[in-house]
Amino acid sequence: MKGWKFVFSARWAGYFALVVVFGFACYLLGNWQFARLAETREAIARVDANYDAAPVPLNQLLPGMEAFDSKDEWRSVEVSGHYLSDQQVLVRTRPLNGDVGFEVLVPLQLEDGSVLAIDRGWVASGESSDSPDFVPDPPSGQVTVVARLKPGEPEIPGRSAPKGQLATIQLDKFASLVGLPTYTGAYGLMASETPSAAQDLAALPRPEDDEGPHLSYALQWIAFAILAMIGLVWAIRQEHRVRNSDDPRVREMEARRKARKLAKGPSDAEIEDAQIERAAAAVQASSINSE
Repeated sequence: MKGWKFVFSARWAGYFALVVVFGFACYLLGNWQFARLAETREAIARVDANYDAAPVPLNQLLPGMEAFDSKDEWRSVEVSGHYLSDQQVLVRTRPLNGDVGFEVLVPLQLEDGSVLAIDRGWVASGESSDSPDFVPDPPSGQVTVVARLKPGEPEIPGRSAPKGQLATIQLDKFASLVGLPTYTGAYGLMASETPSAAQDLAALPRPEDDEGPHLSYALQWIAFAILAMIGLVWAIRQEHRVRNSDDPRVREMEARRKARKLAKGPSDAEIEDAQIERAAAAVQASSINSE
């Protein structure tokens, strides 16, 4: 099939369809990475805006037990009450500085009788990975806590926890364990408490301003789509040269291409290939002579 007619064959139609599907998949994956990047930047901006803001009363940010606006994540609230230390819950498999341990979730009963879950910090796993060796007690009696609000976490299918522990910070499940009216829209990540405890837990750090690899991944998917199109065009041109090798115009173009290549001289890769071939030939000749 001379000329460019071969491009309209069923085989090349299949190649074209494959490249289109691959390109569309790359487009979707690239857009997904751009969306993840936008979410990450939004989260970083929320931390920058809210993390160091002055604390406000709890009902200003949580007007109801289930109410919470995501824009208020990391905002500080000041609450007073007493810890229900006998009902504290460990949240398992929580990393900190390369180690795995537990976050300690303690119910703080407020003056109106409602409960706010307070994440008091982190404790390392003990000799048994199922529990820490020791968990410092919270202060007893009336306490004033400044805590940063965070939304609860979803359940992870297939991940379970023993009695007195949670696999994730599921506030609905935490409320059922406490058995009292409990805020389920958000919990508080402790910033300070007065009076302070006799022994502190490890404080959880401020989130890093790290956008992650989403931008580079998105650009990679775009590059893959472009390379696929370039590869298709290159393959079409190569087959055109083979099919039309006796065409004077193709011969003339091929001659010009070879002339340009000769004028440039051999590339570094071609020189290295030639050296390797000569070395291999010398070894082979030496082996034959020794026999």
